[in-house]
Amino acid sequence: MLNRPINNLLKKLGSKFIPIILGVFSLVLVLTMLSSVIQKSVDYKEGQVATESIRANKTIENKAETTQKRQLAAEAVTPEYTYQADLAQTQHDRISQLITLIQKANNDLDKNYQTKVSQAKDGEKVPQPTVDERVAAVKKNFEGLDQDAVTFYQQLPEDFYQAAVQLNATELTKVGTESLKLLDEQMVKRIRQSDLAEYKQQAVDKIQGLGLSEESNQVMRYLLEVGIVINDSLNQKRTDELKEQASDSVQPIMIYQGEVIVREGSQIDANAINKLKLLGLTSSSTSIFPMIAMILAAVLQGVLLWFYSRQFEVEFQRVRFILFYSATMTIGVFIMKIMQAFQGTSSNNLALFFPAAFMPLILTVFVNRRAGALSAVFQTVFALFIYYKAIGTNMLPVILMTYLFSGTLAIMVKQKRLSDQVKQAMLWIVAFPIAWSFILSIYQGMSFTDSQTWGLLLGAFAASILSFIMGMGLQPYIEILVTDSGVITLNELSNPNHPLLKELLEKAPGTYHHSMMVANLSANAVAEIGGRSLLTRVACYYHDIGKIRHANFFVENLPTGAENPHNFLLPEDSKQIIFGHVIEGAKILKEYKMPQMVIDICYQHHGTTLMKFFYFKAKERNPETTEAEFRYPGPKPQTREAGVVNIADSCEAAVRAMDHPSIDKITEFVHNLIEERINDGQLDDSGLTLKEIRIVEKSLISGLSSTFHSRIKYPRMQSEAEKMKEEQEKKGEE
Repeated sequence: MLNRPINNLLKKLGSKFIPIILGVFSLVLVLTMLSSVIQKSVDYKEGQVATESIRANKTIENKAETTQKRQLAAEAVTPEYTYQADLAQTQHDRISQLITLIQKANNDLDKNYQTKVSQAKDGEKVPQPTVDERVAAVKKNFEGLDQDAVTFYQQLPEDFYQAAVQLNATELTKVGTESLKLLDEQMVKRIRQSDLAEYKQQAVDKIQGLGLSEESNQVMRYLLEVGIVINDSLNQKRTDELKEQASDSVQPIMIYQGEVIVREGSQIDANAINKLKLLGLTSSSTSIFPMIAMILAAVLQGVLLWFYSRQFEVEFQRVRFILFYSATMTIGVFIMKIMQAFQGTSSNNLALFFPAAFMPLILTVFVNRRAGALSAVFQTVFALFIYYKAIGTNMLPVILMTYLFSGTLAIMVKQKRLSDQVKQAMLWIVAFPIAWSFILSIYQGMSFTDSQTWGLLLGAFAASILSFIMGMGLQPYIEILVTDSGVITLNELSNPNHPLLKELLEKAPGTYHHSMMVANLSANAVAEIGGRSLLTRVACYYHDIGKIRHANFFVENLPTGAENPHNFLLPEDSKQIIFGHVIEGAKILKEYKMPQMVIDICYQHHGTTLMKFFYFKAKERNPETTEAEFRYPGPKPQTREAGVVNIADSCEAAVRAMDHPSIDKITEFVHNLIEERINDGQLDDSGLTLKEIRIVEKSLISGLSSTFHSRIKYPRMQSEAEKMKEEQEKKGEE
């Protein structure tokens, strides 16, 4: 097989070969990506006449124009105001309440004064309440008011209170009535900050026409000054939101690849120079930093691969992982580079057709999820350098996010053949990445009447389908290179014309038929628990191949009526012959370069079980004989598949030897044998769970019962014919 020479070569090379692989791999990647980060540019100056039409070398956003357009859109937004209609009533109530409080304070003081005068002795002079006392009495009444009202009244100056308390009751009432009229007249209007002074002045101008005293006029001016307030205020938060919405609604101003910046013979103006600078066409030198970053990224990948490869216990597996990863990633980078080269002169969406899920998918299936995750990350990193000329455009984030998302979802696929999980794989590899591309289109505000939007969605769909088809189609061929148990290999080994199977049929026909039966039983049981069914079937075909060396010493190959040759041998000699079919079988399989798991199942299909028949015979002859001497060399089954074969092999042989096997007898025997194997520890290393063992037990019972259980005896044909004749005669008489 092809992979065997490769494995042998890798074993000879060993870990010393890893630095060479990583070095060559990193160098190839750097050389492949180098041309992408080198910027070819020509010097252009303002006022220069273009000798040829200058076209944009890439699609990029003109951020300066976009910012300008968005700023203009924000400035054109009409400010949002909030009108407080209830504020007019609030101000009315506060002024009305204030007039009432002043009247109350004056009345209380006057009443108290009159009381003192009436109670005064002859000749005793009672002083009248002073202005300060009246003001203090008014403010004393503020104590029971809410804080907002108190704050409002505190805005009025001391001169207002001194003037107001000196007005008589008639004047004060007139002042209150007229002030409230003027206040209500103005407050029903929408008063903004810019109009406040004007509306106050309009109210004050009307005071003179009322014919009141100067003191009353002054009190009214004070009341209107604090009473007339802004009731239509700027809603800054809402205005900012509207400006932001207007700004966001402006589509980015793009310079599209191939767009003519300056036509031949035209003068290069300042606007054209700005565009050329944005495109990098005026820069006469290439920045060294992208190249340094690219080299460091390649080195970082090499370090991570080396560090991760140390987790493989077998040395040649480390080398094989490095080679497989390097080859896969190199192919992917080459494909990206080819797409980038064509994208420079044609479609902007060509990079989206790259099958980003393929490399992580293959590494996940053939290595493990960590390797797939590593490739998903680094293919995105290398895409950043390959599509370096798209930096600054909206397309680059779309490409990178699409690659990363598709690659990451690919590692969610189960580590088994895609043909065995088509629906699940379609979801992870095709459906979800397409949904993500749709989300990206919405995020960018793309119009679904725009060809670019459909180009993005078409690219995502094509890339996903391509990844799935490549994974399905190439997996069998990759298996040939990476594993020794691929489907194609196993199909070849299951061909009845294979030399070993033909030899087995000729020399040990009983063993051949036994192997076919065990293969059917084991493959069906393994399929029930989600194991490798085809590999198990092939392993069963060859598990007893060692019996061709001494075919007649195994009971299934003895002719009818022939005496068992073991009757003429000592138990120790018989043991060596029986044990030998395992050792000889593995040796033959190695010579034919069979898959390692087939060889392992050959070693493990008896585990370390006890050869009871010959052990007891030996025990009769020598009581000191130990069980260890009559146990198979093993090892015990190391995989689920080997564990199933271990059980099925014994069950088939035993049930075949039963006299008149019934379903009950088969069920009891299989159950007891499995319990015996569990108690003997034969399945401890197989990885089979108790639940899986019960599933295997049920499958084996079903398979054995359908093949070996005794059939009911049908009536003789003569009796059946006579019965039918009688029925026909009865019908004739009727």
